[in-house]
Amino acid sequence: MRQSSVRGDRSRRRRQPDAQELGWDDSLYDNKGLPPDAPGWTPPEGGEVPPGDEDGPEAGAGHRKGGRPRRKKGGKGRKVLRWTAISLAVLIVGTAGAGYWYYEHLNANLRKAPRSLGNSGLKKPDPNAFGQTPLNILLLGSDGRNSKKNIELGGARQDADRKPLADVQMLVHVSADRSNMSVISIPRDTRVTIPKCTDPKTHEEYPQTTAPINESLQHGGPGCTLATWQELTGIYIDHFMMVDFSGVVDMADAIGGVPVCVRANIYSHDSKGHGSGLRLTKGTHPVKGVQALQWLRTRYGFEDNTDIGRAKAQHMYMNSMIRQLKKGTKLSDPGQLRDLAEAATKALTVDDGLDTVKKLYDLGGDLSRVPTKRTTMITMPWQYGPGERYVVPKPGDADATFAMLRNDTALDGKDTKKKPAPDPKPSTAKDQLKVVVQNGTNSTVTGPASGRASDIQRQLAGLGWTAAGTTTVLTSQADTTLTYHGTDRRGDALAVAKALGLPKSAVRESSSVTGLQLIVGNDWRAGTTYPKTSGNDKPADKAPASADAQNGESKGCMKVNPDYTF
Repeated sequence: MRQSSVRGDRSRRRRQPDAQELGWDDSLYDNKGLPPDAPGWTPPEGGEVPPGDEDGPEAGAGHRKGGRPRRKKGGKGRKVLRWTAISLAVLIVGTAGAGYWYYEHLNANLRKAPRSLGNSGLKKPDPNAFGQTPLNILLLGSDGRNSKKNIELGGARQDADRKPLADVQMLVHVSADRSNMSVISIPRDTRVTIPKCTDPKTHEEYPQTTAPINESLQHGGPGCTLATWQELTGIYIDHFMMVDFSGVVDMADAIGGVPVCVRANIYSHDSKGHGSGLRLTKGTHPVKGVQALQWLRTRYGFEDNTDIGRAKAQHMYMNSMIRQLKKGTKLSDPGQLRDLAEAATKALTVDDGLDTVKKLYDLGGDLSRVPTKRTTMITMPWQYGPGERYVVPKPGDADATFAMLRNDTALDGKDTKKKPAPDPKPSTAKDQLKVVVQNGTNSTVTGPASGRASDIQRQLAGLGWTAAGTTTVLTSQADTTLTYHGTDRRGDALAVAKALGLPKSAVRESSSVTGLQLIVGNDWRAGTTYPKTSGNDKPADKAPASADAQNGESKGCMKVNPDYTF
């Protein structure tokens, strides 16, 4: 890759400030945890098979071969490097000793956009008793053909003027204590409610609609995709990052290759124009550059020629890249790191909360604490819609998966299991216990259920908690929660929960409340006794089998479709 024009004699004439002078935590370089920085994003669809894109001439019909819809997935000191664009781009500034002028140069490379274009009202989760909060990052792969290079890489020149689709979407959830990370992808043709969004550049207003989730990017940009995810999952998302075709190729070149494996010879190409152009012989191969992009975009050739097979290949690539970067490999060279910084920052579009390289660096350091073995990648549980022309979230399994992330429960089922201590007794008289009730049903899709705070406050007063009050501030929350501050209040909180029929899982300690706060969520939009549903008292503690989970340390070879072998 060509060296950046900003590198030259100037860098040798002036002393470069080190990480400490720039205000960064130098201890992050010595963290020996997993480098994920969002092991998530993988590129969208298409290929090296001109003139059509990877899906070929029938892509717009929404069907895969055989009549079914397309499905997608949608993962030592200075050696602790993250595979995704964020920390890879950011790490350079500290490890390569780049000066302030170069830091500003990288900042200028970044493209920024508003975090959310919706009005869901979701708020960031309250900190736990130790002041920690989970971290959620949405990783997007854009299929835009908005440059000559992207057209060459993606094919489908007829799409050059089309608004890009977010054909790869992954939500990275990092636990509050940074002990584990979960990555959930969603099939690109999943039918969801896309909320009302306004394009921040043109001010064009897009009404609420039901459509494939990849079209949300066309409703004003990545901020609308983030708003769609929040509406679908009830999870507050802190940030987004989006990368295009050429950015993937440039970063893969700078990394130096990622080992992948196939069970048989594969050639992803047929007479109808289907395929990414990937051609590999049986066994393990290091892929980089265009070949890496082909691997990540291959649908025709893996398993049953659907997006689910492609998702598995993407997860395999991400897991392998994480392990590769953790070894240090070629990225220990400052020049190569600087090249990667150029490639990554030029490829990235980030939200306005990640608008500097320093913020990306700080985020990368946070993510690096997660061990590889505690990383889990899944595909959202799904099922076919009517006519098998698209997919929808699978009832039960998808809801349980989203709830696990909302409750900060690891998808690998390995959260520390402790014998529960006996429930403490209430310490405050009912008529003196102050409980603030808030209406959390402010959904942009269904609208708020009016009067919920007052309804439950009156119910509490009738049960003896006469000091309970309300707040008129509306919020939006998927699950009803009862939070308390200080272990001495747990007994009081459990007594209130029991009286209302709330499960123990709804009772949580928080450092941000002063007494007891009850938020009535969208799971309790009517009635004065919490509705009993199966499993309320035993929330899921592991991703369902339908999520097809992969561990960060798992290795394997992709199954090749016999119609695409040689």
